[in-house]
Amino acid sequence: MKMGMVVIFVLSSLVVDFAWGDLTLEPDRPSLSVAVSENASLECCYKSPSRIANVTWIRHHNKTQEVVLNQTVKSETKESNSVKIYCSVLHFTKVQLENIGFYQCVLNAKIYSHGTYLRVYKPMEKTINLSETTKNKILIAEGFLLLLCVMLPSAILLFKSKKLNELEKKKAKKEEENIYQGLNLDDCCATYDQIERSQAQGPYQDVGNIKEEEEEIQLEKP
Repeated sequence: MKMGMVVIFVLSSLVVDFAWGDLTLEPDRPSLSVAVSENASLECCYKSPSRIANVTWIRHHNKTQEVVLNQTVKSETKESNSVKIYCSVLHFTKVQLENIGFYQCVLNAKIYSHGTYLRVYKPMEKTINLSETTKNKILIAEGFLLLLCVMLPSAILLFKSKKLNELEKKKAKKEEENIYQGLNLDDCCATYDQIERSQAQGPYQDVGNIKEEEEEIQLEKP
């Protein structure tokens, strides 16, 4: 009797394995990133020409494994090339940080899917909430400041070069005045008068005229 029961159990196992031998897993999504308090859905799909498999979801996190019981699981059926595709969908409503982990579905307690890693993150909060008008004003101000940074040094250099040119002109004029101040104006005038007289009398002069000029020159000297 016992021997017969063992034979029946082995034959039933072989029949079940043969029935699920055509089951083929579909590729899973490797990872899914979701912000805190948003909804998320994980799918586990497979092809089976015979019937729907028994699916159980498990979660791996911090080297531990647990069966997912507190989430909604739905079954969907699709068709591709006359072959039915069955999907088990694990749905999360407002995910939290404690939902992070690697999720797999187990088909008929023996076939493991590839799995999907669920990432949950906190979105960055805006410290300053600015309107578009304010942003445009800030951009205009930045452009004006940039223009000042470019134009101001150029204006300063131009002003300095102009001032240096004026100083050089003043210095040259002062040096010219110092040159004229070093001359004796009486000597210059006497020499100039003598040159004018010689030009007025011409190249030929008689001796009498020369003597008269010498006497005039002597009389002029104190």
